[in-house]
Amino acid sequence: MHIPPYDNRNEPIVGIDHKLVPLNYFNIVKLRRGETFDYRLAGYETCIVPATGTVTVECAGETFADIGTRVTDVWDGDPEGVYVPTDVAARITCRSETAEVFVAGAKFAETLKPFAVRAQDLDVVQYGSDETKTHRKIKHVLGSAYHDRVGRLLVSELYTVGTGGWSGFPSHKHDTDRLPEETRHDETYNFRFKPNHGSGLQMLQRVDNEPGDAYHVVDGSTIVLDKGYHPCCVLPGYEMYYFTVLGGLSQRSLKQYFQPTHADQLKTIPGIMDMVARFK
Repeated sequence: MHIPPYDNRNEPIVGIDHKLVPLNYFNIVKLRRGETFDYRLAGYETCIVPATGTVTVECAGETFADIGTRVTDVWDGDPEGVYVPTDVAARITCRSETAEVFVAGAKFAETLKPFAVRAQDLDVVQYGSDETKTHRKIKHVLGSAYHDRVGRLLVSELYTVGTGGWSGFPSHKHDTDRLPEETRHDETYNFRFKPNHGSGLQMLQRVDNEPGDAYHVVDGSTIVLDKGYHPCCVLPGYEMYYFTVLGGLSQRSLKQYFQPTHADQLKTIPGIMDMVARFK
């Protein structure tokens, strides 16, 4: 499902118990200096990540000051974030002239402890190659380093390296719990392009080797993925970014099932198995 960009007025783009991705939550909050945004989600753990701007986050009696260093866009430095436990009240206060803030969530019943993720704490992996048109960098905000401190939520930012090319290839899915081959993880993306008039394509093939769907994604597009194989690509001459929210049904570690038709391509893409190992 493609949700075109719109002014959500700080209301969730993917709300609780969404019809396609009930394990996910996603909001974009826009604030000016001194403005605040309060929320509390029963049944969902969340992570606050400024796309741009700097914020202070207060939750569970703790204050996490000066989160976020990016000014112009998501290419302007590394992400930072704050993990907010399930059913805990949080307040976001804007400390810069403006801030655009992602709030990512996953369904999870237990209440853990909050913590901040600073730029130096990120789990970064780069894989693919220019030759295979798959050169990518992933910055995990809540990646394998926080496996024991988070319930079911995985949050990362994925960047193209250079312009053009494919991501999420070889095509894979994660819509069914059937260990050890695969886990059920609902997924939500928010896309950005550089320059911002660029665009891309999100494919969705529900059955191997049968026709599927394709969505034209632009700057600010949100994609929700409930099932199927889902590679995406960007126009030549443009860079692509997408903010990724993953929520597991029964565990946090993601186990991807690669599309049988294209599974042999795993051997052609440098570093891809390291990429797979980091989604824990």
